[in-house]
Amino acid sequence: MHEKILVPLDGSRIGEAALPNVADLACKLAAGADVEVVLLQVISDLTYDFITDDIAAQLPYNETDMEKIKNASQKYLDRLAKPLRDNGIKVATLVTDGHAAEEIIKAAESTGANLIAMSTHGRSGLGRWALGSITDKVLRHSNVPVLTVRASH
Repeated sequence: MHEKILVPLDGSRIGEAALPNVADLACKLAAGADVEVVLLQVISDLTYDFITDDIAAQLPYNETDMEKIKNASQKYLDRLAKPLRDNGIKVATLVTDGHAAEEIIKAAESTGANLIAMSTHGRSGLGRWALGSITDKVLRHSNVPVLTVRASH
């Protein structure tokens, strides 16, 4: 049996809250299955704000800047993958760009993930309405089971 756990990460400590649970789960599953953890980071802000005295605009990153951002994301994922690998867990990394929830769902399908494990920021009410919830969107639209871990603040 082959189990694959997709872990979307946003670069924050809160986003990393699911990692200890995923490590525990992977170690427990490893006794009877081939387990792989896929760490994913979605680059979702593809523009930057440009402001002069007269105008303000959002401009897209150029190819060189995007490459730098992707390299930084890859280094981040490699840093988080190391302790998992040191514990004998098979780990792959993936950097994509686009809308976070859509890219998470696409990555689950393309990697053949059996589970998506992600943390939630725990927003509610107006904050959740204003900022949206990537976790909520993934929960509602994924064909793969989703394990959520509420990050402590």
